[in-house]
Amino acid sequence: MKLIFLGPPGAGKGTIADLAVEKLGLPHISTGDLFRAAVKNGTPLGLKVKDIMAAGGLVPDELTIALVKERLAEKDAAKGWVLDGFPRTIPQAEALEGIASADSAVNFDVADGIVVGRLSGRRVCRSCGKIYHVKNMPPRKEGVCDVDGGELYIRDDDKEAAIKVRLETYRKQTAPLIDWYDKKGKLLTIDGVGAPAEVLGRFEKAIKK
Repeated sequence: MKLIFLGPPGAGKGTIADLAVEKLGLPHISTGDLFRAAVKNGTPLGLKVKDIMAAGGLVPDELTIALVKERLAEKDAAKGWVLDGFPRTIPQAEALEGIASADSAVNFDVADGIVVGRLSGRRVCRSCGKIYHVKNMPPRKEGVCDVDGGELYIRDDDKEAAIKVRLETYRKQTAPLIDWYDKKGKLLTIDGVGAPAEVLGRFEKAIKK
């Protein structure tokens, strides 16, 4: 099964992907994780990505596509995968079709107001990267990670002004993918509001159909 997760930032795509892949036995492939791993491992692609990110630039499509293609060629992706964060644009979706055609694109539908609340309340461990939320998933001790005692902080892109920019970018660049996959008969839209277990349940029902 080859799945693409769509939805605005803060829709819970990563959380549901992590839960879904455990049950489906598929790798969760996140472009953000791919970038970080490539940079950490010092691969040729990673070195190019590192220089671009260090300069504050956006990673161009050709590099992103090359990283995804490289990852999809690994053994654990032979039976399928869940792609999170890719494709972000129609040109990327067209490129993916040339590499491996997805079975379905799952769109997690969440209103902007809920997205702002989710992201502005998010806290991330500076050491291990574990994600918390001040209301929905708080740490046992405020400001401290349960796992390793690391400091919890607010990412710059989770501040309200940045969230609004991210949503505007999503509407312009990524939302058109919803129509694109719908026209191909591959779109599944799921209500992304609620606890992760509830959303996972809706997802499981949708893919069974």
